[in-house]
Amino acid sequence: MVNRRLFRPGFPEPKEPMPGRPAHGGPIPSKKPAPPEVTHAENYYWVKQMQSHLPMCIVLMDGETLHGTIEWYDRDCIKLTRTGSPNLLIFKRAIKYLYKEGEDGAAADTGDSDEDKIGNI
Repeated sequence: MVNRRLFRPGFPEPKEPMPGRPAHGGPIPSKKPAPPEVTHAENYYWVKQMQSHLPMCIVLMDGETLHGTIEWYDRDCIKLTRTGSPNLLIFKRAIKYLYKEGEDGAAADTGDSDEDKIGNI
């Protein structure tokens, strides 16, 4: 009798085991990574306003409106430089919205989206 060899290549070893379906029959979990928590858009906005030295109007949660230029910022607060008044350090959580001083504040009150207005910081 003749020995016959099988000339079929073997299966490669799996790199990582395939996740099975949960017992409840739900969808298979995806391998897609979660989106980043920080997009740096807010940082870009603050740097843009600092470098251009544009006069800004900042409306606080209590309705008070402050005018000045943004000199400095960090994770929790901004420094507002004012002429004829003392400079202020404002917590971001106290800001309702802000806009450029040349724009009318009525558009900011309606909640219209604008790239130069940040709401609910």
